[in-house]
Amino acid sequence: MRGGTSKGAVFRASDLPLNERTRNRILAAVMGGLGELQVDGIGGGHPLSNKVAIVALSSEAGVDIDYLFLQVCPVTGSVDTTQNCGNMLAATGPFAITEGLIAVEDSQTRVRVRMLNSGNLCELTVQTPGGCVEYEGDTAIDGVPGTSAPIICDYLDVAGSACGSMLPTGRAMDFIDGVDVTLIDNGMPVVVVRAGDLGITGVESPAELESNSKLVAAKESIRLQAGMMMGLGDVSAKTVPKVSLVSSPVGEGVIATRTFIPHSVHMSIGVLGAASIATACLLPGTVAEDLTQGTLPGADGSYGLGIEHPSGALQINIRACSTSAGLRVERVGVVRTARLLFRGEVCVPTAVWTGHQKKGQDIRDAANA
Repeated sequence: MRGGTSKGAVFRASDLPLNERTRNRILAAVMGGLGELQVDGIGGGHPLSNKVAIVALSSEAGVDIDYLFLQVCPVTGSVDTTQNCGNMLAATGPFAITEGLIAVEDSQTRVRVRMLNSGNLCELTVQTPGGCVEYEGDTAIDGVPGTSAPIICDYLDVAGSACGSMLPTGRAMDFIDGVDVTLIDNGMPVVVVRAGDLGITGVESPAELESNSKLVAAKESIRLQAGMMMGLGDVSAKTVPKVSLVSSPVGEGVIATRTFIPHSVHMSIGVLGAASIATACLLPGTVAEDLTQGTLPGADGSYGLGIEHPSGALQINIRACSTSAGLRVERVGVVRTARLLFRGEVCVPTAVWTGHQKKGQDIRDAANA
């Protein structure tokens, strides 16, 4: 399925092994294992098209489905469950309805999702006219061609999704390698850095940024140290924190971004990463504060923030209130779309199930996953 600006394989939990090591071997094989081209699997050779969502009926009161996100690395074949993915989350509602995991309603169906990676909740509103999931519609999102039916995603209290608090160090600004940084987690752990402080404008293309070896080295040094400071430990093999380089907006957004995820540069921006950056725009004392333009609340007290990215902008709606402890974000809203690409069986070599493949072994039979 495509979910937002991402693409991945979506499974029912009951169709996968309970053993995590076996499950991860299978998922790596499904996507293509090692090698950027991934000619031996269904992965797309880029982190944005190399994702997995596992969905199950939830046993939690007031929750419809549980969603586990797994990022498969197209280069190493590693499988990481550290982070959430808000784009693939948008696909889980239509999947659960189509698979009969929850009852469908006429016109619209609300699906309450527990994100197992963090324990946070999101409520999806899926278009279901006549009791069927509708994928076609007039909603366009930057980074996806054409238009589709809208899926409204309301994230509920996602502060500290992986780090335990919105500002893991307790400060709006820290200092790493001579550079001001904001370490924030309001749905996704993100290191926010001014693009100018790393010698770039902040409007370069993803390819230009990835080929800038000096920038890449400086980014990774900051990321590794930030991971320790955010309580994530050694993040050298993890996909979080992301590093987002921010600059003044060039369009009608409030800020411009270029985000490493963590090594490739996102062609647009992740939903939950954008939520963290949007929150940084509202917090006093962050590195984003002096670059942010136009963040007055609307009539209902919520903030509509356009987060610019290489493919356009992502509109984030934040409802927040001031408390004695500082800003509290109560809700993050975003509109995504999704599409069913194909359904069927994917074949996994027998040796992947057993974990014992001999060198040069010719595996002809396969098991369905």
